[in-house]
Amino acid sequence: MKWKESRVHSVLTNTCPKCHQGKVFKYRSVFHLKKFDKMHERCSECGHKYELETGFFYGAMYASYAVTVAFSVATFVLTYLIYPASPFWIYIINILTILVVLAPLNFRLGRLVWINLFTGYDSEAIKNHQEKKKS
Repeated sequence: MKWKESRVHSVLTNTCPKCHQGKVFKYRSVFHLKKFDKMHERCSECGHKYELETGFFYGAMYASYAVTVAFSVATFVLTYLIYPASPFWIYIINILTILVVLAPLNFRLGRLVWINLFTGYDSEAIKNHQEKKKS
């Protein structure tokens, strides 16, 4: 499998899980607090509908939880490597700070991972969409 066809590529580049061309989120900025959660309803390139059913993104909370755990463990390890003799409250403050600052990124990653779990790459998606629009 090529890098451009992988689900990891779709998650990291904020692109459609079906064609890996169209953007999932409307705005590029992750840290603009009024716009970070705005999504397109459909892919601009292949027409794939992102919310497959009503309430689809409730499951993204599980993926978001996994991302939260990963951020927390990484912060703990970095704190331990930089300040090994720190008291426990330093770890807690560092982890909470990182989680609050990266909350919008966590939201997006959770949704992108969740979408990619249920939709695979299709190299013919754009061509099929264009043919469908013509007829």
